[in-house]
Amino acid sequence: MTAERPEAPDISPVPPETRDWTVVIDQGCAGCGFDPRLDVSATGELVRSTVDRWVAVLERPRLTERPRPGTWSPLEYACHVRDLCRVFRERLRLMLDEDDPVFPDWDQDAVAVQERYNEQDPYEASGEIAQELRATADAFDAVSAEQWDRTGRRGDGTEFTVARLAVYFRHDVEHHLRADVRG
Repeated sequence: MTAERPEAPDISPVPPETRDWTVVIDQGCAGCGFDPRLDVSATGELVRSTVDRWVAVLERPRLTERPRPGTWSPLEYACHVRDLCRVFRERLRLMLDEDDPVFPDWDQDAVAVQERYNEQDPYEASGEIAQELRATADAFDAVSAEQWDRTGRRGDGTEFTVARLAVYFRHDVEHHLRADVRG
């Protein structure tokens, strides 16, 4: 009798995200219950509070299984959030160091395919997401009262203040945790 081999992870591309998620900055999100009215100065604390839940997600069995076609697996969402932390930390740095910078474009869907998120080592991803969440929380903790109104823009022209960037970032981390991987 031979042991069953685990199924190979699905690495087929997921259709690109086309929804404009910036509406959650003002309206919140019915899909995950996100409330944008929370104090932005608590961003670091709120993000840091998700670390253990994200680590627990990566300890589950069947991490590479996609719940339905066109949806990422828990491992893919965790890798996305890990990389999202790096992107938002860089955007925050640009906003604090430059006057009204334009952010470099980031195609999250292309990165997921290029980096083969669903084939990454869950143990390594767990350590990396914990590290990136904490580093990004620390970066938001360091924002002074007068810096929350500094501005920056995406390449598509969408404008952010540091405060609005914090709300947008918090939603992304929480939404993927609550709605997508139910962590």
